[in-house]
Amino acid sequence: MTNGTSLFLVDGDVRRRAAISHLLSGSDIHVEPFEDASELIARWPKAGLLLVHDDGRSIAALLAQMGRSGQWLPVIGFAQAPETRMVVRAVLDGAIDYIAWPFSREEIGHVVSEAEAKAETFGSAKLREALARSRVDRLTKREREVLAGVAGGLSNRMIGEKLSISPRTVEIHRANMLTKMGANHTSEAIRIAIEAALVE
Repeated sequence: MTNGTSLFLVDGDVRRRAAISHLLSGSDIHVEPFEDASELIARWPKAGLLLVHDDGRSIAALLAQMGRSGQWLPVIGFAQAPETRMVVRAVLDGAIDYIAWPFSREEIGHVVSEAEAKAETFGSAKLREALARSRVDRLTKREREVLAGVAGGLSNRMIGEKLSISPRTVEIHRANMLTKMGANHTSEAIRIAIEAALVE
């Protein structure tokens, strides 16, 4: 762990925020508590790690902000006795790690150290993924289906048959998709979809 790590804590529970801040007082980890994602977004940090209570909204909101701003910071999710599906969802959304609360100073110190090491390796890839996801998020459900068909190598006619729409309607959705994604051509849209992990 680097000396003087900044950890931005996002948690709506004032007692838990206080407990985590107290737990890490006197350590190499400097905690800045925030009540919710919007409060942190209003004062977005230049560097550090985010420790975010998984309330089903905050992690996704912060990752969406990173996609819009182009400034990625590692996110560690946490919850009390988290269900497996919560951890999986957070990681698929873009969290770099997850920890169960209550945790010890040693446990969170270890997770922070690992997150810092992973951030150096995955930082630019995660930023590209966040940016790509923000572009894909602009699409309607039908435009995403057309994008998936295009990425799968299907023609407009084949996409139309699969979605029970006309090839002309596919063309319209395809044009709208390119405009919304800011893509100049189909191959660029496919690259964005791959970076967003929409297709493999």
